[in-house]
Amino acid sequence: MVAVKPAWLEGLMAETFFGSCGVHDSSRKNEKNVFCLRCCLSICPHCLPAHRSHPLLQVRRYVYHDVVRLDDLEKFIDCSYIQSYTINGAKVIFLNQRPQSKSKGSANICFTCDRILQEPFHFCSLSCKIDHLVDQGEDLSTILYRIDESDFAFSQFEGLRVDVPYMMEDDQITPNCILENPLQYNGTSGSNENVGNSRGMEAVRKNKGSGFLGGIVLSLSNRRKGAPQRAPLS
Repeated sequence: MVAVKPAWLEGLMAETFFGSCGVHDSSRKNEKNVFCLRCCLSICPHCLPAHRSHPLLQVRRYVYHDVVRLDDLEKFIDCSYIQSYTINGAKVIFLNQRPQSKSKGSANICFTCDRILQEPFHFCSLSCKIDHLVDQGEDLSTILYRIDESDFAFSQFEGLRVDVPYMMEDDQITPNCILENPLQYNGTSGSNENVGNSRGMEAVRKNKGSGFLGGIVLSLSNRRKGAPQRAPLS
């Protein structure tokens, strides 16, 4: 069975962000830094009224690469075991792989691109996790959550400003760039479920070529009930 990426997920990872919007070429702050999951394209803040009823995802920049807030992305997909960073108080993850030098030794590395990671992460970006699952023939529907468009208030994007790229060196760890524990995701830190997930992933580490969804995937029925606490978008 061939794993199939939904159109919005493939579009999100392939899209180019922060270019000028052709529709609003003469407007200020016309960088395309919002992704519409229904239309599968990037839009600028001036395009937002035309997508008022669509699920939207804001994209930001960190060390000149595209990142998304974990709180935003995990509404759509299980982001466990993707290495995250805390920037200005918000957890973010990279959308795609980044250029790197060859890793050496027996360090903990990304399952897909061999980037050195902190324990106990297994992926450096969303695309690395998805590519690994596809290579293993896993069913991506088990990590995708149903999109409830009522959970996305258009008002949260009003007054959206364009982010300024962070002038930081790649992989520099500073007080504003703190590695996070993946077991804290989905609001289940310290639960028995996470203990089971951790054990499952340890088994995967011993056999990198085998499937591993059973150990880490949180089904929709196991997600935390109630509206999650969300930091206001900048």
